[in-house]
Amino acid sequence: MTSSHPTLIPCQWFVRLAGSLDRRSAPRLALLFVGAVLARGRRTVTTWIRAAGLSERFPSCYLAVAAAGKRADRIARRLLMDVVKPLTTGAGRLTLAIDDTPTRRYGPYVQGAGVHHNPAPGPAGSPHVHGHVFVVLALLVEHRSWGVIALPILSRLYVRRADLPAIDPKHRPAFRTKLEMAVELLRWAKPWLGLLKLPIWVVADGAYAKKDLLKPAMALGITVVSRLRKDAALWTVPGPRPFGKRGRPRIYGARAIDLAKRAGQQRGWSQGCFDLYDGAVAKRCKTFLATWRPAGGVIRVVLVDDPHGWRAYFCTDPKATVADVLATIADRFSLEIAFREVKEVVGAGKQQVRFIHASVGAFHICLWTYTLTEAWAWRRSEAELVDRSDSPWDSPTRRPSHADKRRAWRREILAGEILAILRAGPSDAGIQAAADRLLRLAA
Repeated sequence: MTSSHPTLIPCQWFVRLAGSLDRRSAPRLALLFVGAVLARGRRTVTTWIRAAGLSERFPSCYLAVAAAGKRADRIARRLLMDVVKPLTTGAGRLTLAIDDTPTRRYGPYVQGAGVHHNPAPGPAGSPHVHGHVFVVLALLVEHRSWGVIALPILSRLYVRRADLPAIDPKHRPAFRTKLEMAVELLRWAKPWLGLLKLPIWVVADGAYAKKDLLKPAMALGITVVSRLRKDAALWTVPGPRPFGKRGRPRIYGARAIDLAKRAGQQRGWSQGCFDLYDGAVAKRCKTFLATWRPAGGVIRVVLVDDPHGWRAYFCTDPKATVADVLATIADRFSLEIAFREVKEVVGAGKQQVRFIHASVGAFHICLWTYTLTEAWAWRRSEAELVDRSDSPWDSPTRRPSHADKRRAWRREILAGEILAILRAGPSDAGIQAAADRLLRLAA
């Protein structure tokens, strides 16, 4: 298949990722990546197809999207090793983030869609949303100027047990809970991240702080940081076994710990300044060791006194410091930002596909183009990404948004197309075709 797109380094990424598919689908998927970056307006799959110049082959493009959903693990592995791994140079540890996010989908023929909890209903929003829910694994990487950025790598589509019978048996997946999917993602990531020989931490919302995730993660050698319930059944740390006493040493202490009483006690609190959310923040904290059955042993507990009330966090590494725990908890917010940008800027959930593998593939293409855009802009200066000359109201200290980076990448890809035409010797027909293409993309 021929294409007018130049073979720039970002397009080499597209070819590399699409190489996980067979020889028929790989070229179409590579061009669909380009179309997903160039598309504007409502980002449906047909918009990607038009932007990539594949309108004459649209049926096979939908097959390529579904194939990407079936081979998501292979493509994500290449994304992790070829694109994301170079960005972790100099890191002291690797921090993963896991959370789930819904995308609105309607229609009686959309496979896997159902009623789910709405995490952000808004003042007049419904507490429930109809659509798909994806459990997403992202790697948190710190940029020298922009702070911590979440780079989504791989996800799993969660389908409620009640919604499975509506999917035909040929495409029906086995039922798995969100916790089981989270463990599956960690088991996928461990062998590849283990090659970097760095400690691996994972931060998750309090809904994932259960034994179904904690114990498998600790068995993999992964440290978990998360929010702790205020009524968590904690116990003291057992003392040393008396001399001469036989039997296995105790794992849990003999006295229960009431977090509310610990938070209400005036002693033990300390004031500290921590680097959170791209700035120094003063926090009043209290920390201690405890044993917790879901974690299978000793954990580090950190209580934080906020103006709206105290909060509790934990880390499965007892040697972790308060600064490590609070910084990791703060870094988790970057995944929420990534979810917002993937939906509002990239257009996840707007692809209008029905079959379950196509929905998975379309969502992953949105995740991967987000990560590829951040990786492309990683070592570029702010002047290359943002032109504030026509926006005098814009703050010069504001870091480039994902939309800024995406627009800059579009300009580079289109400039490469124009240069490719000029190098080949411009003709009237070539100039007219390029002008028509630019006008269609702009309008």
